[in-house]
Amino acid sequence: MAVDEPYGSDLAEGLEAEGIAVVAVVAASAPASAIDDGGIDADPLERDRERGVRGSAAIAEALAEADALVLETTRATVNAVVVAACDRRAVRIVPLAAAAAEEQIAATFGLEPPMPLGVEAWQLAERLAAPPMLSARELEDAASAASRGPRVIAVWGPAGSPGRSTVAIELAVELARGGRHVGLVDADSHAPSIALALGLADEAPGFAAACRQGELGGLDARELTRISAPIGSSGVDVLTGLNRPSRWPELSQSRVAAALGACREWADYTVVDVAAPLERDEEIVSDLDGPRRNAATIAALRAADLVVAVAAADPLGISRFLRAYPELRATIGATPVAVLANRLRPGALGVDARGQVRRTLDRFGGITDVWFVPTDPRAADAALLAARPIADVAPRSPIPLALRRFVGEAVAPVADAGRGIRRSGRRRERRAVLS
Repeated sequence: MAVDEPYGSDLAEGLEAEGIAVVAVVAASAPASAIDDGGIDADPLERDRERGVRGSAAIAEALAEADALVLETTRATVNAVVVAACDRRAVRIVPLAAAAAEEQIAATFGLEPPMPLGVEAWQLAERLAAPPMLSARELEDAASAASRGPRVIAVWGPAGSPGRSTVAIELAVELARGGRHVGLVDADSHAPSIALALGLADEAPGFAAACRQGELGGLDARELTRISAPIGSSGVDVLTGLNRPSRWPELSQSRVAAALGACREWADYTVVDVAAPLERDEEIVSDLDGPRRNAATIAALRAADLVVAVAAADPLGISRFLRAYPELRATIGATPVAVLANRLRPGALGVDARGQVRRTLDRFGGITDVWFVPTDPRAADAALLAARPIADVAPRSPIPLALRRFVGEAVAPVADAGRGIRRSGRRRERRAVLS
């Protein structure tokens, strides 16, 4: 109990009446004066005579015996040295504050929300018996994490090359705008292509090395940074896929799940490109304990917070998507799905191409929300020739513009969208006046 009189002794007596043993009662400044980062100061400090606690060594012994330190919070009593010393001894700090300024001090050092200095002993006893409360900073971080949206995003599409890898690359680049760190993972066990599309060395360790390290428990943010390859200065780090599809047994379900779990702490967003097949009937004709080629896709889809389902916007692509969509739903359960109709062009669908795609998906798949990415062969070819994202080669192409809108509406909504609307309104008004 490090609380100045008259509160200290009264609270100690009340806590003992509640059945809580009080090891010592000291002045509020005693711990800060006695403890430094290297150990215990040798200067003696007088404590409560009745409890027989005197000097720095005695304070260290009291902290060693205690489970919690009830500390009156002021600028003179709380500092990083006191917090670190209590952390080393696994001693919980329960702060008491007399004013709002002292509450701010507790929040600065990450302490739990303080109780009033004149708190009743039974209320303090209830706080001591309960688990530690989250600090204001931890509550803010939790709210920020919740508002950030999905952390792991899987990009899937049916067979027939609907543009999964292209969408994954452009989606990662758009998510990286604003200083975000984005990880781009090629988990395609059938036809990995991100390294080839971006001109990266496919002999790099990549995602397979991350899976091996994840299984051994040695995968962290530093290791992921070491084995990844950056895309220029875009803020996107790539974990390249397998350089030979025959290496697919390296991407087992447990390994992929462990690697993507580590990616959550490594990047703000992780975009995972997966293969199309979702079948699990290979168990019928193979060893039940052996690896599964589609295990990487299934594990990534189940680990994702959001699945971006890519459909080619033509009659054949929509038909393939509708046939595979129920199996996707059966695999991921209640995970949200954002449907993206890629390579939209009027020539393949006739008049009102968007309306036809919307009505077809709604009628046969129950899908009401659809986002569209128009086709732009010239920009796509230029990006493939330069081995760079389309957003870098042709920033005004409709492809990155459509994906930027998709990110702002479905993945990471912009909180200040209203300001942009007002700005656009002022521009329209200015054009009207000039005309």
